Amino acid sequence: MSLARAESRRLFKRRFTKFLMVGVLLVLGAVAVGVFFSNEKVTDTQIAQAKADADRDYRSNLEQAARDKERCIAAQGTPEAANWGTDCENLYTPTPEDFNYVWYLPPSFEFRAEFPDMISVFAVVLAAAAFLIGASFVGAEWNSGGMMNLLLWRPQRLRVLGTKLAVFLGWLISGTLLLAAVWTGLFRLIAEFRGTTDKLTSGVWQSLGLMGLRGLALVVVGGALGFALASLGRHTGMALGALIGIGAVQIGVYVMAQLAKLAYPDAYLVPLWLFAWLYKEFVVEDYASCDFSSTAGCEYAQFTMTWQTAGTAMAALVVVIVGAAMWTMRKRDIT
Repeated sequence: MSLARAESRRLFKRRFTKFLMVGVLLVLGAVAVGVFFSNEKVTDTQIAQAKADADRDYRSNLEQAARDKERCIAAQGTPEAANWGTDCENLYTPTPEDFNYVWYLPPSFEFRAEFPDMISVFAVVLAAAAFLIGASFVGAEWNSGGMMNLLLWRPQRLRVLGTKLAVFLGWLISGTLLLAAVWTGLFRLIAEFRGTTDKLTSGVWQSLGLMGLRGLALVVVGGALGFALASLGRHTGMALGALIGIGAVQIGVYVMAQLAKLAYPDAYLVPLWLFAWLYKEFVVEDYASCDFSSTAGCEYAQFTMTWQTAGTAMAALVVVIVGAAMWTMRKRDIT
């Protein structure tokens, strides 16, 4: 039996892998069911009623604004003038744009606008599962002594670890692509029956496809890091401990950045970089700065976190951690 085939069997025979795969399906299924039942198909009658309600509220607020203006003018020269000010002509007057009829409609799943969020949920759930499965896959081998036995059969350290990683990532990519196709089809059906599929142009599908590829990359990175960290520590707990440690360090760095009044403290948070990776960018503001404008008020300095920077950092991290795992596999004693 080839090494790759043996590793494939070992991966899928592990109970932890099976339990986690079932858990992933249950979580994703719960999300899809929740979206289905929390949305509905909007009818022409509901649209007409929403327009009527929006127009009614607009007229009511317009009448109230007119009464307020009259009271403001009447109050001039009296003690009540303090409640209105002196510029009665520029009191707020509602416009039709302030009462968009869409806001009066029941929730409806718009595939074009809302499916990107479903891609994000899908990618994060699978990346977390990939990290745990990858860590357990190699960590259990080290902890149980299986790795030492395997090296007696195949005394080629880098080939053994590299094949194990390649098999895991190969199945991870295949499974993610299959699930992604099902996920997309499922939400397309939800949009058909509980929402709308309007404005799905080729450009929209291209944008969704590119976001899906970035989500796939996130899943692969999660799996590779979990595998490599567990191999470095020769125990599944090493990967889990590193994950907890990163979380603790993140909190500490964020707090220290705020105390030190550094610009853009939010830019030190890894989750926001992951958001920028999936959605192409994320803008953070420096609330300690204030460029005052007489027309726009206080304008804060901004920093744009881009998917290119996030992707470069993820790639560098994977190269360093996986490279370190391979180096220690070659240099350290197998005991």
